[in-house]
Parts: sequence; structure tokens; C-alpha cells
Amino acid sequence: MNNRLTDSYSCKNYGTEIEDVDDKEGIVKGYFASFDSIDADDDIIRKGAFKKSIKEHGVESTSNRKIAHLRNHDWDRQIGKILELYEDEKGLVFVSKLGRSTEGKDAILDYQDGILREHSIGFNYVADKVKFVEDSQYKKEGHYEITEVKLWEGSGVTFGSNSLTPVLEVSKSTGDINPVLEKIKHMEEAFLKALKNGKGTDDRLSTIEARFKQIQQLKDSLITEKSSIKETLDVKKSNDTTEAERRELFLNLLLK
Repeated sequence: MNNRLTDSYSCKNYGTEIEDVDDKEGIVKGYFASFDSIDADDDIIRKGAFKKSIKEHGVESTSNRKIAHLRNHDWDRQIGKILELYEDEKGLVFVSKLGRSTEGKDAILDYQDGILREHSIGFNYVADKVKFVEDSQYKKEGHYEITEVKLWEGSGVTFGSNSLTPVLEVSKSTGDINPVLEKIKHMEEAFLKALKNGKGTDDRLSTIEARFKQIQQLKDSLITEKSSIKETLDVKKSNDTTEAERRELFLNLLLK
């Protein structure tokens, strides 16, 4: 618990999808965060956690430091101005008008092409609003109930191979490789679409091309890893293999 309360600045990523993109007006609507789902830190953010921040630093506040819409938590890359920010039953909703700068124009293209599809929040924990709950329905050891945070910004996050790491680890432990393959498929489709459209700055297209190659390398390494497992298992008699080995063999066959 102490590390949560002493961190000066924390970030949480969410796989929330974009609700709407108006390329003509440069308006994007989506979720910066979602409620009632456990994350990699064993945290669950509950509805109402952003209420005070919205009041003190939201769109209608008089604060000179309003909640910002950034790219990758970089305060030098404010890509848009938040027009609406509110909670609904699902999570923290935002409506932003992206800027006329190069950053803003590239961002609207990335939203359109599906390159920007995940979001993350930058915030501080509030000491008396974090509670550890034992024997929860989510994990045997429990989870942390977060009922309030100090929200400073919401960021559009470009997904890459690093965002697959937690999915890959879970897939290996559960024996279900499909989530990894599905995510790789969506990523490849988004990058190919962007490269085919050829819009935006040279920097944008170069970054997309580099990330596309990175994803392909990840897929190749994953297939190679599973192939080596299959070769090892093929030399054993089927009745001599363990359940874990049989599962690995099955996963490899899925990748063929």
C-alpha cells in the first residue's frame, strides 16, 4: 500500500475503445478509464473516483491547470482540448477537440486508422481513498478499492509490442494463445491501413512503419518459440508427455 501513496505520479493503461471520431471537426469521444475492472496492479477504480478532480480541474472549473488530453503522458504533447469530461456507468468519458498543430493533425489520423485506440490516465492516489479488500472475487489475496484519485491528464496511447506483454504472459499461463493472435491481427490491420492511406507527416509514417515491423518480429518470434516446443514434444511418446506439454503442443498447432 505504501508505494501507492508515495508515488508522486502514477499511470494506468486501459484498453477502452474510441466511441466516435469526427475527422472534419477534429472531435474525438471515448473513455480515459473504466470502472469496476481489476488491473495489473490489483486496483479497481469505482464510479465517483474522478468526481472531485472534475469539479476542481475539469472543463467548467476556474482552475488554471485543467485536466489535459496528452499523448503518451508527455506534457509537451498536448494533442487536444477537452470539451466534456464526465463519469457514466462504464467509466470516465471524454470529448476532445484535437488541435490544429502537427501533433493534433497526426493524432486525428491515428484515431481514424486505429493506431490510437487505448488510453491511460496520469494521477495521484489519495491516502484515505485506497482500501485493501481481502478474499475478493477477483483474486484470493484481495484487491485495492480506489474511490478517489487526483486526476491530471488522460493520454492517447499508441499500442506496440510492449502492450502485448501482459496479454502474452496471461496466455502462456492459461494455455489460451488466441488473445495474443487476435491482438496482433488488429494491430497489423491498423498499421497497414495507415501506411496505405499515407496521410500525415513523414515522422508519423516512419513511426508507424517501425512499429509495424516490430509487431511482425514479435509474431515471428512467437511462432518460432512455439515451433521449437513442438519439435521437442514430437520426439516423445504421447503417453509420456505431461498435461502442460500437451497444452503447449496444442497451442503450437493453432499457430500453423
